[in-house]
Amino acid sequence: MCETPLQLFLRTAKAAAGAEALDSRASQQKQLEHRFAKLMCDGLFLPNSPALMNAGTEIGQLMACFVLPIEDSLASIFDCLRSAALIHQSGGGTGFNFGSLRKKGDIVNRTHGVSSGPVSFMRLFDAAADTVRQGGRRRGANMGILPFDHPDIVEFIEAKEGLASLANFNLSVLLSDKFMASLKKGGSYPVIDPRTKKPCARKDAHELFLGLVENAWESGDPGVLFSDRINRDNPLPKMGRIEATNPCGEQPLLPYEACVLGSIAICEFAKGDGVDFKKLRGSVHLAVRFLDDLIDASKYPLPRIEEATKASRKIGLGIMGFADLLIKLGLPYSSQKAVALAEEIMKFIQEEGRAASEELGKIKGSFPAFKESIYRNKFKALRNASVTTVAPTGALSIIAGCSSGIEPIFAVAWARQLGGKEEVTEHNSMFEQAAKKGRFWSNDTIKSILLNEGSVSCLEGVPDNIKVLFARGLDIPAHWHVSMAAAFQKYTDGGVSKTVNLLPGATKEDVRDIFLLSHKLKCKGITVFRSGCKKERELCIKPEDTGRIVVESDFSGGSAAGYCCA
Repeated sequence: MCETPLQLFLRTAKAAAGAEALDSRASQQKQLEHRFAKLMCDGLFLPNSPALMNAGTEIGQLMACFVLPIEDSLASIFDCLRSAALIHQSGGGTGFNFGSLRKKGDIVNRTHGVSSGPVSFMRLFDAAADTVRQGGRRRGANMGILPFDHPDIVEFIEAKEGLASLANFNLSVLLSDKFMASLKKGGSYPVIDPRTKKPCARKDAHELFLGLVENAWESGDPGVLFSDRINRDNPLPKMGRIEATNPCGEQPLLPYEACVLGSIAICEFAKGDGVDFKKLRGSVHLAVRFLDDLIDASKYPLPRIEEATKASRKIGLGIMGFADLLIKLGLPYSSQKAVALAEEIMKFIQEEGRAASEELGKIKGSFPAFKESIYRNKFKALRNASVTTVAPTGALSIIAGCSSGIEPIFAVAWARQLGGKEEVTEHNSMFEQAAKKGRFWSNDTIKSILLNEGSVSCLEGVPDNIKVLFARGLDIPAHWHVSMAAAFQKYTDGGVSKTVNLLPGATKEDVRDIFLLSHKLKCKGITVFRSGCKKERELCIKPEDTGRIVVESDFSGGSAAGYCCA
């Protein structure tokens, strides 16, 4: 039996508000249940899809993001594999740093055999993820990470050549500021043996970076993560360095931590030629409490995950519908005004989110690791070690009926594929309104856009200002994508999920420049996706025989770079 949207929201709200009873605040439970439900029904906010799928059910696992550690032993590897399978079964996505595994061909003392290296074990994890469906609804999603100075880094970078393996993995190379400095100088860097922790060779920084760029251009993988930038925002440095993220790269976490995400539909806060910040403030405060309650309402796959998660109580509040907001306000995505607005919005959400967390800390108590955190001298109390994250919102944006995350619109018109067979043609309603107002709408407009791969950039009769306003991600110059990611990152605790979409004719030099600019602008990571570089795409498909963009309707949603659990 299928749920109605109202039933879905009521079930989720009831499960979240039920956690209030744990703090002896049962008197507020019913009121908060109503407020949580209204927040979702009004289209203002949604928690991550595992919460929507599992709240109030037997599974009961509500977190989207998990990071699991892997040590250099067979027992640790298979313990991690078992944990990942349980997480995928419950609807979560997992991130791993395989950097501790010894290099390929290294001696294994106990058996006198040789190691097969981290990439071989990644294939094992990939096969398991393909077998276990997330929450019974989708394939498992993984992030595989390897530091630039691992001896097997070249094999890792080339792991998706031919697209024959690791289909359930997004890949990212972990780069340090020292590496980027060596790259700039044209120098080399020491390769570190994971077993001995000592240098075992030297490698040319430019040569490695060239291989990274070439493979990202060819297949979309790997992306890059900047370890020092990530750890400058680590709220708990005494508990260790952050070395891994969730599958889409937006949530850096310590080992065994999980995080619940949620997104505000920012397009619903347009007011006149700006944003209704008074209305947004109320929604941010309520969303923070909603997400914090989900931490207590959730069931956890393992006791160690529950312990680590509740020690820091990290939440990730972000936005979706940003492209729709810009269109409502008449601001092109590729404009300095749009970038400035992004920074203004995220600064506001960050400040109000922390204010809400501080108030909750005074009422319910700070997160247990508060005295070990960077906030111990800044706040008297704080409920959550991290408050903000910008997720891709593949599933949520479909439910909310808005553009995904902070990405530009991917098309003005498209055909949605339901159940693998039925197709329904859809288009951007705001474009229709603008076209009718400007008197360039006709019965053939949608057909023309579909034949132009969802773009209006080459359509006759469409004014230039409308073409710029309704530009697809592919139509927008790469530096604007990176600038937008950097604007949001400036005021985000976690990371920012951002894919730079490129036309088929984009060059390897374009990819190189994107990676370099993202480091210069202090992003925590970035992914590129050149249209047509993969045989399978989660977000949109352009069949060769029709020239139309087709979107596969799947609750897992997804970004152009991989699977979305948010």
